[in-house]
Amino acid sequence: MEAQELKNKADKMNPEHREGPVARTIEEYTAKLPSDLFLWAALGSMAVSATLKIMKKDDEALFVGQWPAPFLLLGLYNKLVKVEGHDKKDRGK
Repeated sequence: MEAQELKNKADKMNPEHREGPVARTIEEYTAKLPSDLFLWAALGSMAVSATLKIMKKDDEALFVGQWPAPFLLLGLYNKLVKVEGHDKKDRGK
């Protein structure tokens, strides 16, 4: 019975499924950035990582070499924000 009560409470928390003010603000600022910025940041960090590896700075190369994936994920988020924007209800759709 507790599981059903918890589900009922969760369903009542945000029945319209709207974004909060923090997510809305982040979307407003992220949508202003060009999508290719994140691609260039990922490619640049790969180049820097390779350069550091050639210079035998393995720890630094490994550190910088982990940046491309987050940059590409941020780019994907940026693209989704541009395509979908705020909640469709907020946009009148």
